[in-house]
Amino acid sequence: MCSQQCMYAYNKTNKVVGMTRRTIKNKEPKIMVNLYKTLVMPPVQYYSSAKELIEKIQHRFTKMIMNMESKSYDERIQYLGL
Repeated sequence: MCSQQCMYAYNKTNKVVGMTRRTIKNKEPKIMVNLYKTLVMPPVQYYSSAKELIEKIQHRFTKMIMNMESKSYDERIQYLGL
């Protein structure tokens, strides 16, 4: 399971995802993947035991990318190269 620090990083990252959803209007894949790799992943990747949390965040983040809404999670990950 995840430690308290791990959950803190997960919650903080979820806030970043929410802020990104509200503020970024142009959700083209290239832009969103760069934002994801820069803002979203570093805090959570620090905790290697947080694989299930990383999956949750990736699932939520990739759904909001333009033209990805109708694709399955696996298709989104493969298309975006994550």
